[in-house]
Amino acid sequence: MDEFDDYAYILDILPQGRLEEKIYKRVPLALAIGEKNLKLLELVPKQGAVLTIGDRVYIGKDKNKRDKIESVRGRINYNQLTPGAQNELEYVLRMIVENNQERFINFFNTAGPITNRLHQLDLLYGVGKNIMWEILDERKKGPFKDFQDLKSRVKGLRDPEKMIVERILRELKNKDEKYKIFVAR
Repeated sequence: MDEFDDYAYILDILPQGRLEEKIYKRVPLALAIGEKNLKLLELVPKQGAVLTIGDRVYIGKDKNKRDKIESVRGRINYNQLTPGAQNELEYVLRMIVENNQERFINFFNTAGPITNRLHQLDLLYGVGKNIMWEILDERKKGPFKDFQDLKSRVKGLRDPEKMIVERILRELKNKDEKYKIFVAR
């Protein structure tokens, strides 16, 4: 997971940059979340680029492909997001989870024990021992194809997408979170 993200989703736009920075250091910024590593980022938009909250933008190494982003300024933590970006984060994460269903359904197909007493599935809010065992029993019959298949085979699981989003939010908000299963360190 150490590799860089090629795409990020815009959470907020700061046309005047961060107000706490000295006026001569300010540049327009976009606050975003990387699609693959789920890291929170500050991006410098290209001059004249039109960005909208929720936009998926290319931030990869090929500068010729970058049509809206000049550079990645750096990684930030949850507390450095604006209140607007914090409000948009859950919505954008839901979009990322739904757009990358194969990746996240693979988590349910391959999640394993962390310790003798703790399983990766236990880290999802709403998954107790009964649901965990039901998931493990069902995946022995065959891998889950998508979220709909997962929900139909595991009766107590209503919204696995939301469970993943809530776990990602917890990992982003708590920088000292002991177990990170989705957000790159």
